[in-house]
Amino acid sequence: MRGTLPVSSTTSSGGQHAHWFTRFATVTAEWTGTTSAFILALLTIMTWGVTGPLFHYSDTWQLVINTGTTIVTFLMVFLIQNTQNRDTKALQIKLSELILALETANNRMAAIEHASPEELKEIQEEIQHKVDDEAA
Repeated sequence: MRGTLPVSSTTSSGGQHAHWFTRFATVTAEWTGTTSAFILALLTIMTWGVTGPLFHYSDTWQLVINTGTTIVTFLMVFLIQNTQNRDTKALQIKLSELILALETANNRMAAIEHASPEELKEIQEEIQHKVDDEAA
């Protein structure tokens, strides 16, 4: 369908139970990138810092923030990687579609992400030669 945007996997009605982690990761990643999330994190750190004298800057007081930030960081790595993987795959699919739609394009570029490092280097050199030839 040209002229309309596809329905996101987070809003489509099909297979909602099968992709609960995808929906959770997307919503969480979107929320954690907001100003509200930053302010909440900042307030948490400020509250922890202000309570330092109350707890005499004890080892337990330090352990609370260290443990909390470590757990949040550990879990966020997986959520961010999930959303990044999906975004990259979607971008690759879109680019492949554009390449395949162009009659003059080299269709092997449509699946270049699966090429070996050696193949990538060879293709890069071919393209550089084309660029150099056109510049001359």
